Amino acid sequence: MGRHLKIAVALVGLLSGGSSAIAQDLIRVGKAGREAFSFVPVDIGDQMGVFKKHNVKLEISSFAGDAKLQQAMAADAIDMSLSSSVSMAFVAKGAPDKAVAAFAGPPLLFALVVPVDSPLKTAADLNGRTIGVSGVGSVTQWLVNQISVKQGWGLGAIKVIGIGENAARVAAVRSKGVDGGVVDIASALNYVKSGEGRILARFGDSVGDFHVHVMFAADKAIETKPQAVTNFIAGWFETIDFMRENKAKSVEIAADVMGTDKELASGIYDELMPMFSSDGRFNSKALVILSKSFVDLKILPSEPDMSKLYTEALLPK
Repeated sequence: MGRHLKIAVALVGLLSGGSSAIAQDLIRVGKAGREAFSFVPVDIGDQMGVFKKHNVKLEISSFAGDAKLQQAMAADAIDMSLSSSVSMAFVAKGAPDKAVAAFAGPPLLFALVVPVDSPLKTAADLNGRTIGVSGVGSVTQWLVNQISVKQGWGLGAIKVIGIGENAARVAAVRSKGVDGGVVDIASALNYVKSGEGRILARFGDSVGDFHVHVMFAADKAIETKPQAVTNFIAGWFETIDFMRENKAKSVEIAADVMGTDKELASGIYDELMPMFSSDGRFNSKALVILSKSFVDLKILPSEPDMSKLYTEALLPK
């Protein structure tokens, strides 16, 4: 009996150890907006079992913008966030997190829309006009600034008004309270589809090297579960590969998550898939542009040392 008991105890220990070895690590991830296609890969990867394959269990939350995400990170409510690159300025200000992957490059996400009967035909017509943006110090304001600079007018030649959410910006354009508005591509395509508006300008080619979206990890998560962070990042980029190869399934899930129809989701997929990075590496030229943008937008008084704001050490090898 004693010998049998010892064998049973040993088996229990082995089973317990095995269970522990395959236990999934929890990653609490926050998105800077539920409806944005930019962040839908995390939902697709979760539903398709990609993150589970990488030993990660997800708890997904959505927030109203980058600032709310940073507050949640500081409160230890989330481990990682999917955000705009502007959030790197929060890190420079002392936020307890770090950029760990640059997951989207050119700002294909945004378009400048005008009423269908607007006299404005090209970006060259925007001098002295008023454009609605999400807010002061936002990526959308910076994009408008770039039009002004590239046209040789200097900063401030195009007036900007912070209006808030995409729907509010489209409403302001529709009512002609502003001459145009920078909105996400989903809102732009919907506005065009309604027959009321048209796209005046896109930003993918005009901006050049850029990181429109960056993934962040809380300092605590980096310190206490670095492998889980790396596994999450690996799951994200495997999901991007899946999406490139499986449009129909990706569109189906994206439409459900975004609360839109498959036709619109398909159009958004075609517009935005090219912006996603395949490896998360940071582009040195893009970092220079970002550093300057923080000063242009008056988020920071001087250009930060960008090398202190991100790390590539947690990217999958």
